[in-house]
Amino acid sequence: MRLVLGSQLPLLMAMLLLGTAAKVLTVATRSEPGGLSRLGPAVLVPERVQGPALLVCAAGELVLAGGLLLTTHPLFRWGTVAFFALSTYVLLELRRRRPDAGCGCFGEVSSAPVGLRSIGRTVALTGMAAVSVWSPVPGWQAALAPSWLLVAGAAVLAALSPEIEELIDRVRYRAPCEQRPAPAESVTLSRLKASGTWRAHEGELASADPYDTWRELCWRFFAFRNHDDDDVVFAVYLSGRRPAVRMAVVSREDSGSLPEYTPVSA
Repeated sequence: MRLVLGSQLPLLMAMLLLGTAAKVLTVATRSEPGGLSRLGPAVLVPERVQGPALLVCAAGELVLAGGLLLTTHPLFRWGTVAFFALSTYVLLELRRRRPDAGCGCFGEVSSAPVGLRSIGRTVALTGMAAVSVWSPVPGWQAALAPSWLLVAGAAVLAALSPEIEELIDRVRYRAPCEQRPAPAESVTLSRLKASGTWRAHEGELASADPYDTWRELCWRFFAFRNHDDDDVVFAVYLSGRRPAVRMAVVSREDSGSLPEYTPVSA
């Protein structure tokens, strides 16, 4: 039982420390105005305090990691549970309010739109932290006695981390998403039509073939007509094997500002 309770402490500390380092690096290397406007939790605060918001989050992660490493104090154990539970709530809010924004969990590497994998990861981390509350040993002792439970937890987190795909893409292309060559238009359209968002709205369309398409940064947009002759715009993220897909309906009166769309479905 002692082994089970403390098995996930090394993973929790590692995730907190990686989050700290990535956020600090992102703030330190982002010099252009609005450079943090696509990363949570910076997305949810005014632009002038986006950098400080990420640094405050990083400082909190560092304190929690240090407490888990050195002590068994319940303040740090329950604080970690609260941190990951709050992170889950923030990601759900981001997905609802800003479906184009990334979670920012690991700085700029987490710039892909928030999906179910990112949310599932924070839920898993919340569960790991809750189990570890009653561990009788500090994190450093748990790290000296790794078990198969630690390996299993690491595998689960890896499967729920879209950042791994982003890092692989960066190694292959050595450029951020918006500067990489885009997949062929037909490939992106196929990914759109394989998505749940497409299946949910396909019946509203007058034709399954888009009348226009264009790329903006990391997104490719496809414009269709519905049976009311309104524009239906789908946006497909250009990175990852299972890219995020967003949809918006633009009335004929507003069609002059087609690229300036408001997401209504994810």
